[in-house]
Amino acid sequence: MKKIFNFIKNPKFKMICILTFLLFIYVSICAFSYAQSVSTDIAESVFRLHVIANSDSEEDQNLKYKVRDKLIEYMNSLIPNCSSKQEAISIVNAHLDDFKQIALETIKKEGFTYDVNLNVGNFEFPTKQYGDISLPAGFYDALRVEIGAAEGQNWWCVMFPPLCFVDVTSGVVPDESKEELQNSMSEEEFALISDNKSQDIQFKFKLLELFGGSGFSTAKK
Repeated sequence: MKKIFNFIKNPKFKMICILTFLLFIYVSICAFSYAQSVSTDIAESVFRLHVIANSDSEEDQNLKYKVRDKLIEYMNSLIPNCSSKQEAISIVNAHLDDFKQIALETIKKEGFTYDVNLNVGNFEFPTKQYGDISLPAGFYDALRVEIGAAEGQNWWCVMFPPLCFVDVTSGVVPDESKEELQNSMSEEEFALISDNKSQDIQFKFKLLELFGGSGFSTAKK
């Protein structure tokens, strides 16, 4: 016991501990800075859609998908030649009343009387996968659609570039959408969200989840 105590008091041991601690702090700061920078760049490349159901009942969840389909259909008619995220946001803002009317008409047609609240803003998103594209957790610009009490499960997608699937079971991202996404990002950033096989990429993606967003949560459909 005395030998252990003397070893701990040894100046060399103290120096090793201090250097190890400083190295840990340095690596953590570098990882945090990297994740924050890359997460911000990725978020700046996409405009997302967030639909919240009135409740988790089967009827309200089915209604959520009906509203989603109509909104995506309308959005696709507005931005076939949209070339940037900011242009997409401007178009949505200019037609926000139309989006709300379409949602209300869909709700009424399905036999419900819920109101709808729509907002374009910057919101927190969990990690979400779209086919072979994965977006890390973080804050993204989005159109948020709240149906009724908005106490049900969420549905998430990307409106620009258009990664939303009306047929969500297909899980196939159009090549044109991937190309638009790739053109708006650096080579490394696109690799981070599209390459799920490389261990190096997987490790970096975990850094984005840990330091660049809000943890390891995964979105619910």
